[in-house]
Amino acid sequence: MTARYFIRLPDPDALRGNGEFSFRSQGAEGFAGELQDALRNDALFSRWRDAQEDPDSVDPGLGATDPEAHVHGEQHDLQIDLVATTSIPGNVFKHRLRLLAGSAWELRDVRAG
Repeated sequence: MTARYFIRLPDPDALRGNGEFSFRSQGAEGFAGELQDALRNDALFSRWRDAQEDPDSVDPGLGATDPEAHVHGEQHDLQIDLVATTSIPGNVFKHRLRLLAGSAWELRDVRAG
């Protein structure tokens, strides 16, 4: 089942360079592109898994991908709103966002895609 996740990044400047896996982009479209890549392929997950003490013990389900995932971003004053449409399970989606943004994001709404 596809879902649409409405995400707010209230302080985008605080996200960049805030950890090994964090966002690196500038602007709404850059953040959207990074999240979209993280959902469409397993590169971010693989880098994270390989950094774990016991990579073989990591739940492979966290590596789920959705090649059809789409993320759109818009700048509103100093914050960024993202809308991600994906079939990735919610727990995996949230894990990817925590890797990219730490706890500096807000889930505003979830709707059927």
